[in-house]
Amino acid sequence: MNGSSSGTHNAAYDSTVGFQAETVHNSTVNFVHPDASPQEKYRVGVRLLEDGIPSRARETITDAIVHGHDNAEVRFHWVLAMLSTRAYHDLNAEEIQRLHRASRLVPSYEEGEWKDALRITFELLAMLSTADGDTELVLERLRALSPHQREAILRHLDLVLTGGLKDSLWAESRELAEADRFGNDRVHRIWAYFEPDPIGPRALPPRPSTAAAAQAAFPVRAGLFVISSTILWVTALVADPAEAVIELLVVLGAGLAATHFGRQWWYQDRQPNTTTEPHVPHMRDPAPTGDGFTDRVRHSFDHYFAIRAPHGFAPHEWLGYTVHVRNALAAEIALLYRESRIGVDRVNWLIRHLAEDARDRHNSGILFDQRRRNQTPAMAKALSVVALIALGITALSVFGTALSGIDGSGVLLTVLAAFAVVWSGREATSSWLEARREEHRLFRETQEYHERLTARQVAYGNWKSFLDTTRPSELEMETWLTCDKTLFIDEALRHYQLTWRDLITHTILLTPARPYKRGRARRGPWRYSRYSFRLFLVTQDGVREISSEIDFTDAKRGNEQRSNYRFEALSSVQVTENSHTGYDLELILTNGPARNIRVKDADAHQLAPDENSQEITEINLSAAGFIHTFRLLEGIAADGKGWIERNNPNNLPSFHTAD
Repeated sequence: MNGSSSGTHNAAYDSTVGFQAETVHNSTVNFVHPDASPQEKYRVGVRLLEDGIPSRARETITDAIVHGHDNAEVRFHWVLAMLSTRAYHDLNAEEIQRLHRASRLVPSYEEGEWKDALRITFELLAMLSTADGDTELVLERLRALSPHQREAILRHLDLVLTGGLKDSLWAESRELAEADRFGNDRVHRIWAYFEPDPIGPRALPPRPSTAAAAQAAFPVRAGLFVISSTILWVTALVADPAEAVIELLVVLGAGLAATHFGRQWWYQDRQPNTTTEPHVPHMRDPAPTGDGFTDRVRHSFDHYFAIRAPHGFAPHEWLGYTVHVRNALAAEIALLYRESRIGVDRVNWLIRHLAEDARDRHNSGILFDQRRRNQTPAMAKALSVVALIALGITALSVFGTALSGIDGSGVLLTVLAAFAVVWSGREATSSWLEARREEHRLFRETQEYHERLTARQVAYGNWKSFLDTTRPSELEMETWLTCDKTLFIDEALRHYQLTWRDLITHTILLTPARPYKRGRARRGPWRYSRYSFRLFLVTQDGVREISSEIDFTDAKRGNEQRSNYRFEALSSVQVTENSHTGYDLELILTNGPARNIRVKDADAHQLAPDENSQEITEINLSAAGFIHTFRLLEGIAADGKGWIERNNPNNLPSFHTAD
């Protein structure tokens, strides 16, 4: 084998390395309802064809025809679906007969642009083995079609048209590809296709109230306090009425003042000693450590906090400044979403929002003001202390007044009453404050919960709306990919100084290039952020193989390799299927190492319940160009030049049409 290469080969290309980001869009665009009308089935079939899923398009449009929806427009798209991504020799005898029967129906259709497009499509098939000079009339009629019809024919008959016929049309195909390659703001929109659908907003709800026990104990303790304090005050009133009344008034005033000014202080002392931002919620249970999801959440928080540091902060300074904020928020997000078995990429929108919120709060000067807002003013603390001192002194005075008027056995009763007043008063006050604290805490946490959830719902809605608006359609993705393939083939032809007349056939295999992101619509093929294009050009002299990796975002290529080998050098082609790893294609050459090509990765874990694994696999293999490539290479490996001679465009049987 003679080979040359440019660039540096990526040794990891043919191995499974690292984590590949992936997402499935919950799209119903290509879904056919079982009760759909033939017209609706046809419309879905056309979308499938435009989106690069011709195998399902064939089935869907055929179903529409069987159920009575048949005209020139329907047949035109049916023929395109029959020929899309396939060479003429890929068709079996039954399919060729169906095309012949369809060509005989053309005269029966109503005259119009669709009948013209259908007639010209069949005439192009009839031109495959015709001398070049006899094709000019058909080409003129093709160019007279509407741009949409002409582009559809050129795109879907790409592998069917060969030789001089393809040469005459290639310049136009290249110009269309160059014009559409970066259309519809491709560079700034493709990223959104691989962005996963965000998971909905969540927030930790307030903890359930624990005031029930305190509320249940309060009546007993308060009752004991009233009874014992009444006994003590009556005793004091008997001993010295005037002094007892004054003492009672002082006790009531001091008690009310201590309760009023000391209540907030008491609440504050029983709140967690945190300096985090006001909306960082409580945590019932700490987030588990060593968990992969939790670690990825923390890493994502570090990333977004670093890139959204306020003005005047270096990223590492901001990370150090907000370490407690990030830890609390990361623990919350890990606890809220960990059981959903999702990737952190689906919750990154929320992490990004929280990072921006922290930055905005810092800029507003309220990032760390929760504790300052809850702090009890110094004056209130002082008044509370004074009231408590007055209450204690006055209580002792009441006790002394009561003792001054009794003797003997009454002293013991007075002492017991005093102890009961102190104990029950303390416990009743504690129960009342505990119940009020829980009410206050539940109200505050409920209010913060609704504020957090509302803010997150707004952020979620904004992000999802932006994502839905930015994300390219399947048609746009397929159009850009087709343009890249066309220009890649054109560059290879120019490099080797070949024309389509020099080629017997060609095939292009699209495989993922690691590291990549991948995404797909439901019931659609995987699309990758990075591809490896592998083109096989088959000439009378042998096979020229050109491969290159391409960044699908900006169409930049690199890591290009070229190889040339004779037909007899390709000894065998094998396919390995593994449900855990995917499909591998192995090319075995007589004078070189085996070539292992990863065609597609496994996707069974990404299938929706209503998706069929075999159907999705066939769709992906067809979209990758695998089916045509495998048949071509397998035929060359089995029969060598004999296969090439049998499938030479000049030796194809003529396709006769009736009109």
